[in-house]
Amino acid sequence: MKYIKNAETLEELKKIYKKLALKLHPDCGGSDEEMKILNNEYDILFEKLKMYHKNKEGESYTKDTKETPEQFKDIINKLFSLKMKDVSIEIVGSFIWLTGNTKPYKQEIKDMNFRYSPKKYAWYKAPNDYKKRSYKNYDMDTIRGMYGSQKVKEEKQEKQYLKAN
Repeated sequence: MKYIKNAETLEELKKIYKKLALKLHPDCGGSDEEMKILNNEYDILFEKLKMYHKNKEGESYTKDTKETPEQFKDIINKLFSLKMKDVSIEIVGSFIWLTGNTKPYKQEIKDMNFRYSPKKYAWYKAPNDYKKRSYKNYDMDTIRGMYGSQKVKEEKQEKQYLKAN
């Protein structure tokens, strides 16, 4: 594998893919050829890792998923191609969260099947087979602490700032 290394679970694979897609996507300064290689690696590893997961305590378990690799790649590609200004894209566990000035992009976000959380003032995309099993409501900082967080879009803006200075 040229790009994706050390992925042991589906969640880790997605996290690595998102980070690399940010660098290699043609809309983010990468090339079509690099993105094709990354997508091919993701497809191969998705089939190997689709049953392997970790819970919030870090314990491994197996569970079959109905998700396809194309569904996730399509969401990431659509988000990058929208070129939303003043909107942060954050990966928390296996969820994608959008915060900031999302109002001008409301319809596009809805079309990608994101849901709005009024308590968190954010849009989120959950895995297709996700079912809430608890009535507890956590704030974003608690959720980030439990599942880990990666701010995809803010990393990009920070890198562009560093290159300019």
